Amino acid sequence: MSQVKGGLTMLKEMVHTLPPSEKKLAEYILENPEESIMLTSLLLGKESGTSSATVIRLCKSIGLKGFQELKIRVAGDLQEQSGQGYRDIEPNDRTENLIEKMTSNTIQTIKETVDMMRASDLEGAADALFQAKSIVIIGFGASYIAAKDAEQKFTRIDKFVQAFSDVHMGATAIANKGPDDVVVGISFSGETKQVIDLLELAKKKGVKTISITKTGKSPVSHMTDIQLHTSAAKEATFRSGATSSRMAQLHVIDILLMILASNEYEEVIKHLDETREAIGSLKQK
Repeated sequence: MSQVKGGLTMLKEMVHTLPPSEKKLAEYILENPEESIMLTSLLLGKESGTSSATVIRLCKSIGLKGFQELKIRVAGDLQEQSGQGYRDIEPNDRTENLIEKMTSNTIQTIKETVDMMRASDLEGAADALFQAKSIVIIGFGASYIAAKDAEQKFTRIDKFVQAFSDVHMGATAIANKGPDDVVVGISFSGETKQVIDLLELAKKKGVKTISITKTGKSPVSHMTDIQLHTSAAKEATFRSGATSSRMAQLHVIDILLMILASNEYEEVIKHLDETREAIGSLKQK
């Protein structure tokens, strides 16, 4: 992330969920991004027919620290040429078109996810995972695929990790956890009831919690200690969304692993070498 971006993406993805005054302000910024970043919060409130207090509330609603961060992110967006947007498949589409559309959608989702990332949140999550005595990862539907991927990756570096898509098995595992453990809840919508229930149990046990959800406030992200977000991936009839959102979740998990590997390089490399050697010896038999 050589340049901070993602402000316009956040506004586009959340504008329809905002209270009336914040929605009005968000629409004004989306229509007038160049002018908006040149104004103070007081003048922006006046020009948009809202108020400076609305500017502050809007920034909080979309998960930013303040108006300055929004201005920086919007300025970063303006320096890039806009992409083609998400594209749905059509009846009897040519295979060449399907390849191009699916690739384009996945690239855009990952790009938007990266634009919205905060290095400090990722670093905090990676440190919590490294320090954890054990890790429980919960996800349902397509999110379980990301949970299993994380389980495999972190097991390779000698972390005790369990991934669950069964609420009863998840509850059983979390019931015996405490402050030295971490529970990760993965839910694209941020509203998956089973994930919410298991995170509530984790909080009661004093367990540190991490969420991976689409951008914006949600019941899942609201109850976790560390919130990581992916693009909301405005997708399509045939739900390339289940594809692109999953790819974004996998990308976040890979970044967490690389941060941890870089910070604890010698130890992580040692474990990776040992697991690679163990797997290699099996192939030779």
